[in-house]
Amino acid sequence: MADGDRIKPPVAVVEWIGDAEGGLLRLLDQTRLPTETAFVDCRDAEGVWNAIRRLVVRGAPAIGVAAGYGMVLAARRAPEDKGFASALDGAGRRLKSSRPTAVNLSWAVDRVAGRALEADGGRGAALEAMLVEARAIHAEDEALCLSIGRHAAPLVRRCTGILTHCNAGALATAGIGTATAGMYVAHAEGRRFTVYCDETRPLLQGSRLTAWELMQAGIDVVVITDNMAGQLMKDKAVQM
Repeated sequence: MADGDRIKPPVAVVEWIGDAEGGLLRLLDQTRLPTETAFVDCRDAEGVWNAIRRLVVRGAPAIGVAAGYGMVLAARRAPEDKGFASALDGAGRRLKSSRPTAVNLSWAVDRVAGRALEADGGRGAALEAMLVEARAIHAEDEALCLSIGRHAAPLVRRCTGILTHCNAGALATAGIGTATAGMYVAHAEGRRFTVYCDETRPLLQGSRLTAWELMQAGIDVVVITDNMAGQLMKDKAVQM
């Protein structure tokens, strides 16, 4: 078996660059896929809010990771006096409003903000503690995706054809995805199979995103219209 610890997503969806005081959050701009691979750099919490709102970053796990880093950016602009906690609270509520249905968003914001309030030593210490916590959330999501992949890989090994809908892949997480994780692990082991991606109207997450990310990883992909899925299942062309 391939070393699972080395299985990485085709491209970094969420990336913190630099330190707590001067760093930035870099996000893959998913609105421009598949024709262009571009990135958006966020240097304040409002930039993160806009990125979530505009679907630059999407998928609850990836949104949660981005929001955690967004709180670090918010803390950098907060006053150092008694208004620090109030400013963080306002920034947290603002970030949560960007996508209220993404459950990871809410708890990631609260978790990183909580670390700031526990830190001793002023705003500098709070910033460092928040960045450590945001990075921990990032690493945890990567590990969860890999664990899902290792558990799902035995199911993928039995398949010659797999059907997907929408995007629950690497582009929606900080790791190798949830629904696609087993495909990445099995492919790294040398298994070969075909993934049939429903286009997923109206936003075409299947044809724009899932097909793109799997192709970047070298996995065989066929894009189908949504109404072709039933025929594929009837013909037993897909087993999962």
